[in-house]
Amino acid sequence: MPSAAHIEFLDRVVRLETLPWPRVEILLEKVGCLLIPVGATEQHGPHLPINTDTVIAERLCAFASGRTGVPVLPAISYSVSTGHTLKWPGTFSLRHETLIAEMCEMVSWAVGSGWRQVVLVNSHFGNDAPLRVAVDRLRLRHLGKLQIALVNSFELSPEIWNYFTSDAEDLHANKAETDLMLYLSPQTVHMEAVEDDPDRTVDKVFSYPVSQTSLNGVTGSPSLGTAAQGEWLFGLMGQALAELVDRARSESPPLPASEWAGSSDPF
Repeated sequence: MPSAAHIEFLDRVVRLETLPWPRVEILLEKVGCLLIPVGATEQHGPHLPINTDTVIAERLCAFASGRTGVPVLPAISYSVSTGHTLKWPGTFSLRHETLIAEMCEMVSWAVGSGWRQVVLVNSHFGNDAPLRVAVDRLRLRHLGKLQIALVNSFELSPEIWNYFTSDAEDLHANKAETDLMLYLSPQTVHMEAVEDDPDRTVDKVFSYPVSQTSLNGVTGSPSLGTAAQGEWLFGLMGQALAELVDRARSESPPLPASEWAGSSDPF
């Protein structure tokens, strides 16, 4: 279970789906910023649950919401996991184009309702490319009405990135993810079944799906995972995300509107 220090913020999370529309309207006018956690439903080796990425994204956004008062939408739990192929059961994936379209439609609806800032918090490496395409389309489509950012949870700071990649650059179900899940959802972790598997992508020129690089769906050393390290890592990630959201709320385009008005997406 999360420590008392973290529960304080998790208890103050503003979950938008639990509110009636008049209260949503108040938040819209007062805050104007939304957090959207993006996870995945995919195999995570023989020891971690298939909702690992979703749990991490949702809990991080909850922590940041509790710290900042910025509301969080329900997590997106189905995304782009095609790189895991059908070798192991438990993976349920969308096409890249589907996730791009989903994000563009959902965020456009938010803009139409009056939300002015959106921060996508992603915890699955395979989502990075399609989410960046969605962000590129949305920032031009709604130029002057929307500020949008993509944040990968494993890249919130150099220290966090170095920790995530300490046992595998092509990380998946590795020590860091196991640390986090042992802390956040220990009842879903099966350490009796844990199996390490080395990173076989080092110095490779081409990109390979997981079925060509891993024997068991793992890349790294999850057997080294501990709940204590998960508590430390979650605190570091939560603090970094909360600080980023605080900065985002007061950020404006570097140049005045007179310099870029009328330069939105021509398509």
